[in-house]
Amino acid sequence: MLQRTLRLYKNAYQGLSPSVWLLAGVMLINRCGTMVLPFLTLYLTQHLHYSVQDAGIVMAVYGMGAFVGTFLGGRLTDRFGFYYVQLLSLLFSGAFLLFLQFVTGFYALCGSVFVFTLLGDAFRPANQAAIAYYSEPETRTRAFSLNRLAINLGWAVGGGLGGWLAGVNYSLLFWADGLTCLAAGLVLWLFLPTPERSVISEQRIETNQPNSSTGVPSPYRDTLFLAFVLCSALYLTVFMQLFSIVPLFFKEVLLMPEGTIGLLMALNGLLIVMVEMALVYRLEQQHRSKVGLIGIGVVLTAVSYVTLTLTDWPVLPKAGIALAFILFVTVSEMLAIPFIQSFTVDRSSPATRGQYLALYAMGGALAQTAAPAFGSQMVAHFGFSVHWLVAAGLSLVSAGGFWWLNRQLTTKTI
Repeated sequence: MLQRTLRLYKNAYQGLSPSVWLLAGVMLINRCGTMVLPFLTLYLTQHLHYSVQDAGIVMAVYGMGAFVGTFLGGRLTDRFGFYYVQLLSLLFSGAFLLFLQFVTGFYALCGSVFVFTLLGDAFRPANQAAIAYYSEPETRTRAFSLNRLAINLGWAVGGGLGGWLAGVNYSLLFWADGLTCLAAGLVLWLFLPTPERSVISEQRIETNQPNSSTGVPSPYRDTLFLAFVLCSALYLTVFMQLFSIVPLFFKEVLLMPEGTIGLLMALNGLLIVMVEMALVYRLEQQHRSKVGLIGIGVVLTAVSYVTLTLTDWPVLPKAGIALAFILFVTVSEMLAIPFIQSFTVDRSSPATRGQYLALYAMGGALAQTAAPAFGSQMVAHFGFSVHWLVAAGLSLVSAGGFWWLNRQLTTKTI
């Protein structure tokens, strides 16, 4: 049993190209310094003494910048290639972070935050296009999972170190975040080979994948993919309650201290680091439908939020309910997000890959903006229990959409 498990993990990490590992390393360096975003609201309210409403406006501007940045990043990736978009995004956003700490006026801050996120989020579709380029079809989902592993490790390091630095001086967050962006750009420039766009191998185009049969030149004309993005955005809006409303619920309803809440959130990242690569490898060996797996993951998201309604039952320990929620939502994330990314790549062609990835990322940016607003309004007007049931219902709607898409794609394949 032990040998079989060790062999599974060994096989899960084999077959990935050195460039994929390098891209994961760049992401790890970048995310280890991601400290401004988790503490931006506290910085605005505690350090600059803005009201909660003004801080909310700045965070909304942050989401708008992410939306526009991913759109432009996809366009620029298809026009100039992922290498230069990644490099310039890291360098310019790093330099802008160092400048942002000196901006204190409200309108100047809104404009600066918009420009910063526009520059920084152009990195997303370019980075995902790079992963797709340097991976083979049979290793692509695992390549995305490795990148997510680096993101989760980086978030764990950056979040912990950022809390300590914020306690010393908020300016240190900007220096650490900006310098790690610049360091990641330097590593990319020195070690990642520059691809030749004119020599994209035909072997990288899977003739049996949907993009070879649709004949659609743009994701904005691909009706099935537009439906896929809509279902994904709905799922992500519900999933991202994990980072906004769930900690508040743990604090106010379950009466958990901040340290315990932090440990539960860290457990989410730790489980992803320990399990996701092996799980994705095992599922890929079974040749399961990617959209079908996504649907299962979304259903588990609904189950996870339903568990939070069980806190009214006095016989159930509240800590156990919180732990069950983290386990369910983490498994759902591991089933859904890597396969959403790899399906997006499979649906595209090399010439339109940046636009497809950008459209998916734009849906994610909208979800990131809508999630806290939706959650806070629901809780304020109807309470936590109703909010969790509505979130579960929206998850089932999203899962139903993925089920329908899977039927459509299966019918077209046959």
